[in-house]
Amino acid sequence: MNDREFHLAYEDEKRRDYITAATWGTFVSIPLNLSCTFMDQAMYPLLARVFFFARLMSVCVTALAWFWFKTPIGRRHPQFNIFWFTSPMLMILWMIYVADDYPRYSPYYAGLNIIMLGMGLLASWAYVQNLVTSLFVLAAYVWISSVISSSQPLGSILNNVTFLMLTAVLVVTGSVVNSRSRFREFSLRYELDRNRRALEASLAQLKENEAQLIHSEKLASLGRLSAGMIHEINNPLNFARSGLGFLHEKEKHLAPEQRADFADILKDVEAGVNRVSTIVSDLRLFTYPDSEQREDVAMSEIITAASRFLKDECPAKVEFAVQLPPGLTVYANKNKLIHVFTNLLQNSLDALKKKNAAGEKPVVRITARRENDTVILSVYDNGPGIAAENLDKIFDPFFTTKDVGEGMGIGLSICYRIVREAQGKISVRTEPGKFCEFLVELPATPKTAPTN
Repeated sequence: MNDREFHLAYEDEKRRDYITAATWGTFVSIPLNLSCTFMDQAMYPLLARVFFFARLMSVCVTALAWFWFKTPIGRRHPQFNIFWFTSPMLMILWMIYVADDYPRYSPYYAGLNIIMLGMGLLASWAYVQNLVTSLFVLAAYVWISSVISSSQPLGSILNNVTFLMLTAVLVVTGSVVNSRSRFREFSLRYELDRNRRALEASLAQLKENEAQLIHSEKLASLGRLSAGMIHEINNPLNFARSGLGFLHEKEKHLAPEQRADFADILKDVEAGVNRVSTIVSDLRLFTYPDSEQREDVAMSEIITAASRFLKDECPAKVEFAVQLPPGLTVYANKNKLIHVFTNLLQNSLDALKKKNAAGEKPVVRITARRENDTVILSVYDNGPGIAAENLDKIFDPFFTTKDVGEGMGIGLSICYRIVREAQGKISVRTEPGKFCEFLVELPATPKTAPTN
């Protein structure tokens, strides 16, 4: 993070702490202010009633300060409200002026010392505020002592001002020291928090890299195994196809009453051979993923092609929605990307076959958005979702929750490998019983390796 973010964070913490200090100041000031009514009665019985109303006014102003901190504007600009300490301060200066009690010369100046100390304790880092307030109190006290009808002797003024000045020096000096200590402490906490976040991000990245490495090792091992399997399966598969061709030739020599049963048997055998051929084709794509070049591909063409392959399998009751920004392109291999979205859409349609929610229409929705140089595509369905215990396994080869004969469990593994090959990411969000959403992140422009 840069210096500006650091100072913004520091100012935000000071603002929140100022609100806390001022709130406590209002809580403390109100009962202390009212409790001094007994002192007014003892010191100035003739003015006690007037002083009581003055204290009530001061308490009301202080309460308004508390309400100010509860408003949105007040929380954003708490420094504008200084009435939580200026209200009792101005009240005491007024009392000294009104008392005009020669020859005692009101001892209430001691209250000014208490208020400055309280202000310094509660806002110990606000040294500019404390300095300005202390100078104002000193100037106001000297002026009041000079203009009252029975002017206070210079020695008495100097005596009281000395105590006020000593209090001001302690408050301002302590504020400066506390402000610097506070800044250092915040800097250390900020740096520690930043390092902690960086460490957590590094650990998360390490875990992701470890998971990807393990998965890549699984895929590599399976790729080597699949390469041998393809060779071993293709040979007998070719023999079977040759045999089917020969049997088709012999079909015309059969008696008419035998041809129907013979044709049905041949059709079943041919369907089985074609299914094995499809599996071999998928395994070949899985085993040799780097055989084609990447280019800028229009996503609308990809989705159109994938939808076309599945149009016969999409029930009329399923709502199929596509929302793509115009002109959206990604950098990938077109044919492989069609394979990815065909697999994802096929999985959504298969999931919706198990959907059993009255009154909720089955939906498959494809959306996309661009963030900087990355395109994020979403394939969403409101099917039954994926169970939590299966989330870590869905990209593993040959893992499937489908019934026997409905799938091999390598579709998502192939998707994972194709997307990673295109320098992208594939992830899933799901809530069992409600929805499943696959997110595919692909580069919008070619990614180049950093130069040394």
